[in-house]
Parts: sequence; C-alpha cells; structure tokens
Amino acid sequence: MRRFFGMVLLAVSVPIAMTFLSRVVYQAVGWVEALATGAGAPPTYGAAIANVVVLMAGIVMTMGAALTVAERKWSAMIQNRIGPNRIRVFGQSAGGIFFLAADALKMLTKENIEPSQRSRVLYELAPMAAFAPSFVLFAVVPLGPPVDVIVAGVRHTVALQVANIDAGLLFIFGAASLAVYGTALAGWSSNNKFAILGGVRATSQMISYEVSLGLSLAGSMMAYQSLKLDDMVRAQGQLLWGGLPALGFFLQPVGLLVFFVSAFAETKRAPFDLPEGESEIVGYFVEYPGMKFGMMFLAEFIEVVVLAAITAAIFFGGWHPVFFEQTMREAVGAGSVWWASICAGAFLTKILLLCWLQLVIRWTLPRFRFDQIQKLCWKMRLPVTLGNVFLTAALILVDPSLELLALVGLAEIAAIVVVTAAVRRKAEGTVKPGAHTAAVAVGH
Repeated sequence: MRRFFGMVLLAVSVPIAMTFLSRVVYQAVGWVEALATGAGAPPTYGAAIANVVVLMAGIVMTMGAALTVAERKWSAMIQNRIGPNRIRVFGQSAGGIFFLAADALKMLTKENIEPSQRSRVLYELAPMAAFAPSFVLFAVVPLGPPVDVIVAGVRHTVALQVANIDAGLLFIFGAASLAVYGTALAGWSSNNKFAILGGVRATSQMISYEVSLGLSLAGSMMAYQSLKLDDMVRAQGQLLWGGLPALGFFLQPVGLLVFFVSAFAETKRAPFDLPEGESEIVGYFVEYPGMKFGMMFLAEFIEVVVLAAITAAIFFGGWHPVFFEQTMREAVGAGSVWWASICAGAFLTKILLLCWLQLVIRWTLPRFRFDQIQKLCWKMRLPVTLGNVFLTAALILVDPSLELLALVGLAEIAAIVVVTAAVRRKAEGTVKPGAHTAAVAVGH
C-alpha cells in the first residue's frame, strides 16, 4: 500500500513539475533571445541560439546525463539491489545523483593510454562522429507550441524548437545514418582486430535497421501529409468521430512497433547490444580511454532521449496533453504562456515515460544472437513494414478523412493484444511444474 501511494504521488507530481519547468524554460528562452537580439543578431538567429542553449545543452544533455544514474537505480530496483549509494555529501546520497560528478571527474582525470599504431586523425574523430549525429537529432523536435513571452516590456515569440525545417523527417534519417561512421571509424582506426570486429557488427546492425526505420514512418508521412514534425504534432490534435484524437498510435500501430524496435536497435542497447556486449563481447571502443569513451557512452543515453522525443512527437501527440485538453485550454487560455507550459510539460512527461520504458526493456530481455537480430530485421520487420505502407496508402485513398485508417489501426491494436496474450498463455502452459527447480538443482 505504501508503494502504491508513492507511485500515485509520483504520477501526479511529475507532470506538475514538468509544467513548472517548462514555464521556466519558456522564460529562459525569451531572456536569451532578448540578449541575442540586443547584441545585434536577427530575431530568428536569437531564437535559434536561445533554443540551442536552453533545449540542447540544458534539457537534452541534462536528461542524458541523469539517465546514466537512473539506469543504475532502476536496474537495482528490478533486480532487488540497493544500487549506487556509496558517494555521500554531508551524509546524504541524494539518490545517487553525486555519481554524475564522480563519473565526470573519473573520465576527465583517467590516464590517457592510446594504441601506438592507431590512425591518429580518425581515432580522434570517431567519438565526435558517434556523439554529434545523435545530439543534433533533437533540433527538429517541437517541444512546445509557439507563444508570446514578454521580456523587459518587449514581446518575443518563443517556440521551443531549434529548427522548424520542411524536411524534418528527412533530416532525422540523414543525421541518424551518419552515426554509423562513428562506430566504423572507432573500430578500424584503433588497429585492434577485436575492435574491428565490433565495428563491423555495429555497422551491419545499424545499416540493416535503417531500412525498416525509414519505411516505418512512411505511413505517418502519408497520413499527416507532411515531413515537418510540427505539422505532424498539430495534425494529431484533430478529433476523429468527434472524440478520438488522431494520434499516430491509433493510425499507425504497426508503424509504431516497427519504428520503436528499429530505433532501439540503432541505439545498440540490450537486447540489441551485440556490437558492445561488455560482459562477453569486446566492443568497437575497447581502445578508447577517459572522456573519449565517455562521449560514446553518453551518446547512447542521448539516443535514448531523442528516440523517446521522436516517438512521442509522431505517435503520441507531441505537446498535446490529450487528456482533458479542451478543459485545460479553456481554463488557462489558449494563447497564454501557462497553456504552452502545460503542453511542453506534457511532452516532457511523455519523454520521461518512454525513457523509462526503454530502461525496462534493456533490463528485462536477454541479448539476441546476431543471426536472430538480422532475421528479425530482414525476414520479419521489413515485410511487415512494406505491407503497412501499401495498406496505409490504400486506406487513405479510399477515405482521406483518416477515419477508416483509424478503424483499421484499432483493429490492429486489438489483434496485437490478443496474439500477445495467446502466446504468453501458450508459453506458460509449456513450462512443466518443477522444471525450474530441477534446472536450478542441476546447475548447482
């Protein structure tokens, strides 16, 4: 009962905290935009500089760094362990948050031992090539709707998005595909045969899943008739049959499943961590010490945040609160800063929930074999994605209002739930009573 009330309190407090944080972010972006504009920069440049400083450096980097501790704490909860608690300041562990400073200090001061026969330029370039593509992906994600913020008596239009480009999804595909150069260069330039093998495994896996990753979003492009993430988010605010929001989750459940699995494989985290399975497989960054390893390590958690943000934007309504949206809009005013803060807070809450889901998957499923990973991509995900593209195109051609597409999407969700329940029941029925006990006895 105590844990239940704690979970309820957490579920209520997180959206409220994210709303107040978003209010601060809007004001901070307004202040930075005012400073940049006052220094002579054009208003659009001032807004871009403000969003880079506040969103990219503030929110994305902070979330990525916090996830390094959150994963250790959450894995400890799953495995019934205590987790990181040995570093204390004035007798307080603060939930292990001091490990962030400890990790940074360790990586910055660690002895820098590098291979003597390395390719120096490529060796130094690889960590940046691995980190930068995952980091810049967040630039096209609309964190909140545009709103007017008054700073020092001057009205500034603030939109929590670094770049609202027309080819938003194409930018995501292009930037994400560049990450493969970081893994390939890290393995090859180290002059280590184990690192080369790790780089080849990573390259093969990432290139394979880029195919299904791109095709999985083709249905959403057709449904919302745009490549801009901002247009996709706004389109999900319309209601089907007068009550059902046109979320990508309802219109493209198969696309969501394929996209999430493919993007998860792109992050190279368990159960897709064949390129760098540190428990028994030598990874492509084995020759990288200190902060060079830290950049590659942090890039994985940045990818977790970016994957959560893109998934929330395309399939879960983006900054739309979804629940009680009309009531809250009327209560605080549609064009007010607080309404925009509520929307941005809802988006941040969705990002946190999807990050939590990725941590649960990472610490629940065992590692796949490499042949299973390739089979999952080429023999299962790719045919399903192609079928989804053709079906989506046909349904939109028959009914451009998207109601027929939503009806088929709801049927697909029901079918996925039924099949999953049937497979689980069948798996539980095949386990003989006492089999686990006998296996444990034999193991001992």
